[in-house]
Amino acid sequence: MAKKSKTQRAKASARRAEKKIEAQKAAQTKQEKPVEEEKPSSKSHFFSGKKESEPSQTSQTTAVSHAKKKEEKKPGRLATFFQGVRSEMKRVTWPSRSEILRWSGIVVGTLIFFTLFVFILDNGVASPILLAISSIGA
Repeated sequence: MAKKSKTQRAKASARRAEKKIEAQKAAQTKQEKPVEEEKPSSKSHFFSGKKESEPSQTSQTTAVSHAKKKEEKKPGRLATFFQGVRSEMKRVTWPSRSEILRWSGIVVGTLIFFTLFVFILDNGVASPILLAISSIGA
């Protein structure tokens, strides 16, 4: 089986994250819909089979439903931010150990080269020129 490229893996990861977010949103919308609780809302007469209906919704039941809505807290801005950070970090294509070592070696090598280059220019070329210029006036 062929190995997937980093771009293909990153795109697949992004698609999975989007599907997960959509599923979470769908679950939240399902939870936000008020669920009507079945309660004994009617009294039945034993012999006649007739039922006396009670009022379908009282002020007490509406107060309870409002209290439940207040208890369900939506995630705050900070929590939303960290959820976003977490999902983005899952999408990151991290370099392998060999790539990190290779690029670190290139950076260190470049630093050494330019350090030597500036040292040679400063001590080998610039100093004699500055001494020559300073001795002209004396």
